Amino acid sequence: MARLVVLGGGVSGHTAATFAAKWLGSQHEVVVVTPNAKWNWIPSNIWVGVGQMTKEEVTFDLAPVYAKAGITYHQAKAVSINPEGGESTDKPFVTIEYTSADKAGQSETIEYDYIVNATGPKLNFGATPGLGEGSNLGEHTVSVCTADHAVHASEKFAEAIEKMKGGTRQKFLIGTGHGMCTCQGAAFEYIFNIENEIRKAGVRDMADMKWISNESFLGDFGMGGLHMKVGGYVVSSKLFAESLYAERNIEWLIGAHVNKVESGKIHYELLDGSMGEEEFDFSMLIPPFAGVGLKAYDKAGEDITATVFAPNGFMKVDANYAAGSYENWKASDWPRTYQNPTYKNMFAAGIAFAPPHLISKPMSSPNGTPINPTPPRTGMPSGIIGKAVAHSVCDLMTKGESAHLHEASMAEMGAACVASAGKGVFTGTAAAMTVYPVVPDFEKYPGTGRDTEYTFGEIGLAGHWIKHILHFLFIYKAKLNPGWTLIPE
Repeated sequence: MARLVVLGGGVSGHTAATFAAKWLGSQHEVVVVTPNAKWNWIPSNIWVGVGQMTKEEVTFDLAPVYAKAGITYHQAKAVSINPEGGESTDKPFVTIEYTSADKAGQSETIEYDYIVNATGPKLNFGATPGLGEGSNLGEHTVSVCTADHAVHASEKFAEAIEKMKGGTRQKFLIGTGHGMCTCQGAAFEYIFNIENEIRKAGVRDMADMKWISNESFLGDFGMGGLHMKVGGYVVSSKLFAESLYAERNIEWLIGAHVNKVESGKIHYELLDGSMGEEEFDFSMLIPPFAGVGLKAYDKAGEDITATVFAPNGFMKVDANYAAGSYENWKASDWPRTYQNPTYKNMFAAGIAFAPPHLISKPMSSPNGTPINPTPPRTGMPSGIIGKAVAHSVCDLMTKGESAHLHEASMAEMGAACVASAGKGVFTGTAAAMTVYPVVPDFEKYPGTGRDTEYTFGEIGLAGHWIKHILHFLFIYKAKLNPGWTLIPE
């Protein structure tokens, strides 16, 4: 019997572990190590953050689901990996530290035959002074990155609504909290939900709203922007996004690196090198992402973290990390199998893999400050990659080391994004976009880098319904309810 250890129980890790358990059956062991007791459908945290859903509606307990699947579950965080074994064993192992109440702080080592790193990101609030970290999280701004964060955001938002009803004008500042953030889509969706709820409450005239982002233009989304079909015409995402903001009377400040947050005020630097300040009463700023800080050691106990992980803490995979300058970048630089090049029994999935480079054009201010979105790898791509990696590992375990590895390049992968505002069945709207491929391929699709037949957008109630359907569908799937394997990633 061989053992697969999956580090992380988010979208990618949960997908990899549950499919692996199904495909391997009882002949092999699947182990999940994740610090969380609950699974969270993160896209719906947006609705929790405006009081339209509860934490319980977007989370569920992992233990009974893993028990049903025959998966060994440790509520713990991975601390280090020894891919060559150690002094007392030739088997590779991972060291974990328990986060569950009954074992909190206790350490253990788990040997493995294969390992999938799906730890996701560290929410690097500390990269921006004052954005909040540890006990100071939420001191000046709020977050919707976790269900608990979103509950706190909802409480602060409700307070702002009451102030406006009482005659006190409020300024809302939503966007990215650092020059190298990703996940603009989450903030994009949140600002439109905020605007929708303020309008529903009858106090839109008491609110000033502003978007702040590290994008060099609206609609970049960390993908270098896109051209898509809207109503039969091909338009840029810049025009698409600007029309959304203008129609809802939301101002924008782009090409901005937030370098400090204080009570009611942020300090920023723009791409032109100028500095500025912006005041707020309510602010939600997405933090930058980093690797979770896993260490790696060889058999002699020497630190080989730099061999296994990139400087940002994400795991190296089969990508071209020597592509060089922007002019040399190609779609083929992106990983296909997510196998670590040094240790062939190690894979990374979802946000945990190190991208070869940005997707958007790199930008920096005259002061040398990088101000550009980093590549998005959340949601649909994470699930697709998790399933492909699981398939590869299962084939390696059952067919031997010569088994074919399955591929899921983001340069050959489509993705859908539905940014919904409102939650009513017959009220609300959504900006729905599909993009193919996620990483543009200018050799295959000259000019736009993408296939405009499969890259399109629309605004309306239909996309709003899709968002609702996806919420229930993916929670149903993650709980491994009957027919779960038929629901696509």
